[in-house]
Amino acid sequence: MRRVTVPARFRLALRTGLGFAALGFGSSAGGSGVVALLLLLQGMPRQIGGNGWILAVCAAGYVALALLVGSAWTTWLQRRTAVWFLLGRLPSPAEARRALRLPVDMAVVSGTLWLIGTVVFGVLTGILGSAMDAFGVALTVGLGGLTTVGLTYLAAEWVARPVMTLALDVCPPKGSLPVTVLRRLVLTWALASGIPLLGVLLVATPPNLGQGNPSASLIMLAGIGLILGALGTVLLAKAVAAPLHRLRLALGEVARGRTDVSVPVDDSSEIGMLQTSVNDMVAGLRERERMRDLFGRHVGDDVAQHALEFGASLSGDVREATALFVDVVDSTALAFGTPPEELVRKLNRLFASVVREVSARGGLVNKFMGDAALCIFGAPTRLADPSTAALSAARAIRDAVRKADELDVGIGVASGPVFAGQLGTSSRLEYTVIGDAVNEAARLTEHAKQVPGRILASDAVVDGTDGGERANWKWHATLQLRGRREPTGTWAD
Repeated sequence: MRRVTVPARFRLALRTGLGFAALGFGSSAGGSGVVALLLLLQGMPRQIGGNGWILAVCAAGYVALALLVGSAWTTWLQRRTAVWFLLGRLPSPAEARRALRLPVDMAVVSGTLWLIGTVVFGVLTGILGSAMDAFGVALTVGLGGLTTVGLTYLAAEWVARPVMTLALDVCPPKGSLPVTVLRRLVLTWALASGIPLLGVLLVATPPNLGQGNPSASLIMLAGIGLILGALGTVLLAKAVAAPLHRLRLALGEVARGRTDVSVPVDDSSEIGMLQTSVNDMVAGLRERERMRDLFGRHVGDDVAQHALEFGASLSGDVREATALFVDVVDSTALAFGTPPEELVRKLNRLFASVVREVSARGGLVNKFMGDAALCIFGAPTRLADPSTAALSAARAIRDAVRKADELDVGIGVASGPVFAGQLGTSSRLEYTVIGDAVNEAARLTEHAKQVPGRILASDAVVDGTDGGERANWKWHATLQLRGRREPTGTWAD
């Protein structure tokens, strides 16, 4: 629910209440005035004779009484709605369902009062005049009532939009809908064409229901049709076209990559269901993007993209790659003499440099292992020259660590065929690389901690690099690495 300040909330409630009051008074007074004018044009007072003033006084009294009764009746039906809306709290499900019936309640109240008026004035005209006069008056009042009820319903949907928006937060449209777009279209057609044309038909065909000039009545009915058609179209546009326009704008934002958009659900028809579906879709996209971001942070963007494109399976392939291993010098003593939170901050700054330099050269930080990191060049993304990229990254990481002057690291670089792919079980997978090059890089790191430049690279790495990068390296020694049968030629920068 959107938070609204107290002054704004009261202004909104006041504006909505005045809208309902204007709607109730305007629809009843306007409908009554149109009916009275039609009766005058039909010459009904002359037919009744001297008792016409009785009908006029009774009609004025009934309209005033109907306004009071209708207002009180609608207020009683929606008394709980006024309370929670004014207080600015979320309604209960029962209160929300009652609020969604507000346009229907107003239409029912208006229709009931007009139906009573039709019967009362039909009977009264029959007493004062003839049966044909009674039929003419009842028919005119009934058509005026139908028009007023339809217009009241469409206008109430527009006026009640702030209330219905809050209610739909609690009870979103689903299942069998009390309001549909088809019903709105039919109602608009009835207001714009059906009822006025029916009035024209009754005036233009026998029996003649009045003594007045039918031309004036026909012109009057045509004007009513034009006005009601314009009002009905405007209200239909506000109820259908405006929400669809907001949906189009929101979907346009989603198409441009935004997932922080939402559409207010302010309609209880199929349009409201569409608004809810769009919000659910955007929420799903937002959650998917969040999971993808978390996934990428844990395994790397390249691995995440590879998994999204090819799926998660226990598969991989053997390829030539270069492994770069970074390990902190004398980490045991460092952990003993440094508070844990301070040590974590230093390691995070170190790993930030590792990720930045490796990613800038197309490599993958495959995993962090305590105070060490394993980086791969050539998997899962193939590189034209993984050896050059790895050696350049190693020097950049070493320089960044020295500039920060917080930690000391050893870096080993080795090349060779490795298995790169998913390892684990069908329920728990990890992208990893396995091969002699990875073990060789880890062993070289142990010796690199003892050399001034803190980096050692194997013969295979330096032999595979280009001339520009190779100029930065010089022969170091042939080392017998722990766990390996063959000696390894090493280079230092």
